[in-house]
Amino acid sequence: MHLVNIDIRLFLVVGIAAMLLLFISFLLIFIFTQRKKLQYQNSLQALSERQKNQLIEAAIKSEEAERHRIAEELHDEVGAILASSKLHFHSIKLGAGEYNLGIYNKARELLDEGIKKVRNISHSLHSAILQEFGLNEAISHFALKITHESLIVVTVELDHVHHYPMKNDISVYRIIQELLNNIITHANATKIHIISEYTSQELIMKISHNGLGLTQQRFEELRFEKNGLGLKNIQNRAIFLNGELIFSQRETGYQIDIHVPTNQINI
Repeated sequence: MHLVNIDIRLFLVVGIAAMLLLFISFLLIFIFTQRKKLQYQNSLQALSERQKNQLIEAAIKSEEAERHRIAEELHDEVGAILASSKLHFHSIKLGAGEYNLGIYNKARELLDEGIKKVRNISHSLHSAILQEFGLNEAISHFALKITHESLIVVTVELDHVHHYPMKNDISVYRIIQELLNNIITHANATKIHIISEYTSQELIMKISHNGLGLTQQRFEELRFEKNGLGLKNIQNRAIFLNGELIFSQRETGYQIDIHVPTNQINI
C-alpha cells in the first residue's frame, strides 16, 4: 500500500512537471512569436520612415535646384535685359516738352526699381551670403533687410562662440526665412527677436515676437489645411533635419522654438 501511494505521488509530480513544462513551452513560443511580430512591425515602420524622409529630401533638393536655376536666370538674363533697356533710355534724345521729360524720368525710376527687385530676388534664392559666410551671417543679413524702423524691428542674438558649420544650413535658413515671412505677413508684429544656441546635442533657435501667433495645437491643425502649404513646407524641412518645431504663447507674445540635432552638424 505504501508503494502504491509513492507511485501515485510520483505520477502526480511527473504530471504536474510535464504540464508546467508544456505551459512554459507555450509561453516561450508566444513571447518569441510576439517579439518577432513586434520586430517585423518596427522594421516596417522604420522602412516607412526612411522612405518618407527620402521623399522629403528629394523634394527639398529639387526645390533648391529650382531656386538656384531661377536665381541664375533672373541674374543673367532678366537682369541683363533690364540693364540694357536702361541704357537705351539713357540714349534717348528728349524734346523740350515737360510731359516727355516726366514720362522719361518715371520710366527710369521703374527700371531702377525693377533691377533692384530682380537683384533682391536673385540673392534671396541663391543664398550667396549663406554659402560664403554661413548661417549666422545669412540670418543677420536677412533680419537687417526686413527691418523697417517705423514698422518692424528684427533683432538677433546668435551664438558665434560655439557656432558649427552645418550639413544642411540651407534647410535651417529656409525654415527661419519662411517663419519670419509668415510673422511679417500675418502676425502684425512690431518686434521680432531671434536667438540661437549650440549645445553638444543640438542647435536651438528661438523666434519670439509681439504679434499674433500660433500655439502648437493650432499649428498642427493649420498645417493639414489646404491653405497651410507654407506651414507644411516648414514642417517637411524640420522632418528632413530630424528636428522639432514648438509653437507657444508667452506673456509678451508668441515664440517658436526650433531644435536640430547635432548629427546634422559638421563638427
